[in-house]
Amino acid sequence: MATSAGLLLLLLLGQTWAGAAADSEAVVCEGTACYTAHWGKLSAAEAQHRCNENGGNLATVKSEEEARHVQQALAQLLKTKAPLEAKMGKFWIGLQREKGKCTFHDLPMKGFSWVGGGEDTTYTNWYKEGKSSCIFKRCVSLILDLSLTPHPSHLPRWHESPCGSPDAPGNSIEGFLCKFNFKGMCSPVPLGGPGQVTYTTPFQAITSSLKAVPFASAANVACGEEAGSKSYYFLCKEKTPGIFHWGSSGPLCVSPKLGCGFNNGGCQQDCFEGGDGSFRCGCRPGFRLLDDLVTCASRNPCSSNPCTGGGTCHSVPLSENYTCHCPRGYQLDSSQVHCVDIDECQDSPCAQECINTPGGFQCECWVGYQSSGPKEEGCKDVDECAAAQAPCAQDCVNTDGSFYCSCKKGYAVSGEDSTQCEDIDECLDSRGSPCDTQCFNSEGSFSCGCLQGWELAPNGVSCTRGTVTSEPPTTPPQNEGKGDRKGSTVSLTEVFSSPKGFEEVSKGAHTTVGPSLQLDTSSASVPLEISVPSGASGVRMELGTHLPMTSGHSKPTHEDSVAAHSEGDTDGQKLLLFYILGTVMAISILLALVLGLLIYRKRRAKKEEIKEKKPQNAADSYSWVPERAESRAQDNQYSPTPGTDC
Repeated sequence: MATSAGLLLLLLLGQTWAGAAADSEAVVCEGTACYTAHWGKLSAAEAQHRCNENGGNLATVKSEEEARHVQQALAQLLKTKAPLEAKMGKFWIGLQREKGKCTFHDLPMKGFSWVGGGEDTTYTNWYKEGKSSCIFKRCVSLILDLSLTPHPSHLPRWHESPCGSPDAPGNSIEGFLCKFNFKGMCSPVPLGGPGQVTYTTPFQAITSSLKAVPFASAANVACGEEAGSKSYYFLCKEKTPGIFHWGSSGPLCVSPKLGCGFNNGGCQQDCFEGGDGSFRCGCRPGFRLLDDLVTCASRNPCSSNPCTGGGTCHSVPLSENYTCHCPRGYQLDSSQVHCVDIDECQDSPCAQECINTPGGFQCECWVGYQSSGPKEEGCKDVDECAAAQAPCAQDCVNTDGSFYCSCKKGYAVSGEDSTQCEDIDECLDSRGSPCDTQCFNSEGSFSCGCLQGWELAPNGVSCTRGTVTSEPPTTPPQNEGKGDRKGSTVSLTEVFSSPKGFEEVSKGAHTTVGPSLQLDTSSASVPLEISVPSGASGVRMELGTHLPMTSGHSKPTHEDSVAAHSEGDTDGQKLLLFYILGTVMAISILLALVLGLLIYRKRRAKKEEIKEKKPQNAADSYSWVPERAESRAQDNQYSPTPGTDC
């Protein structure tokens, strides 16, 4: 009999429930999950929202068995439309990779994960290698030929693509698939005579053909005329933990005329007819009839394979109880019937890196190390420097787990990976040139040079003056013309300084001191010249390059005589004299500069004074006559004579 709740629901559904001949949704329920397929050109985010509204997510395809369930849902969906012309269509599933995460080609899932959560699985069915871009979110769809009915031997392939947007859902996107999980399932409502059953699922799907009906689904039964035209309403409930039932007993819509001839009387196994047109259900040996008087259950509790996750069932003798045992590397979860993987890496069994795998683990060595045993228990350092192809251009130094490159003297490490060597230009050293005068860079080294007239010292860096003939003249100097004297003329700076110190003075035509004062040696009143002792072969030395040479014969001075006969004089004494004369000359130039500056300022001040006294207007050119005291007016003919009356 129909309950009040059933009548209310019947009124709400109206004609939709009254003998619905075809399913309004493509639904497949197996185990503890239902899969639905839908048409709709939506983005992946919109499709996920549609599934989530009814309590599910975009479908997962974690195993070949689950891939077949999804394929069955797609096959039902394709029947709802006329055969389409040959073209490829795509349907979103719940496999995505977030923005910022990259593709891992060596992993089965390639860095993707299921939107509903859960661990990665080993089952994959990629259509082709995806892109390695990490800057965009990527989603996965099932791709299939819409003109062909899906074949069980050709499961839909996985296709990676952009996730689309509301305005542009994606190329060839035709729909999406959803998955809904439940705590249990009821068997279909058994009919012993003509009638129609319509199921309404919690995710709003309405269908008449389900191999398993999800928990909390409603069933409306409408019997035919031969069955008395009755109607029934049932709800799938959990009778005992893990046992789900409609709450009815015996087949519905039973027809005395048809008996067991219609749908085996609604019985799961055997149907036995009575003499009065009645019948009952029975079970085969080894099975027992359940409380619904229709379904048969094995007397062996393990016959229904209650253990999942690879576990094996072991029945308890003389009892309906059983226990589940998990394979090595797995353990039972809280339900005691499902086996889950054990993470062995939590116990740190490896020397370096541990990777957990389903049912086991794998040890790996860090970069720069290699396994030291057949079971990879330990890791030893790899000597990169001993490889057939040395990683360094010159010297290689091995370290624990790595190495570094070094270069020979005169070279520096270079290259992006610091494995190359390039020559160091010592002549461009920021601390200064290593040579006193000239520096020449070479591959891995350098060499020094000197100017003409100078020689490289034994240290290979400094420069010394070239060899000068030191034999004294046998005859006194002769008058050989203006300024002529045997020997060579050498500037004072060349004698008492290295070529590096005063090289520019010896080269220039004029010596400039200060910003505007130029010394013209042609106006010098006293030429500075020094006669070198006989040990220098009559060399005459002069300061500057344009000082005038002394005309006529030069009389030997007292110093010349002393120097000519002093064999014990050293070069240091000579240089001391030249340094003193140079200092005096420098001070004289500085004094001349100061004097010239004072004269310039004095003249400028005088001009300013004259400028201040310049007349400003025409009246300033005149001066007033000094005032004089007034004198008595001179007498005239009209003036009265003194002493007379007017």
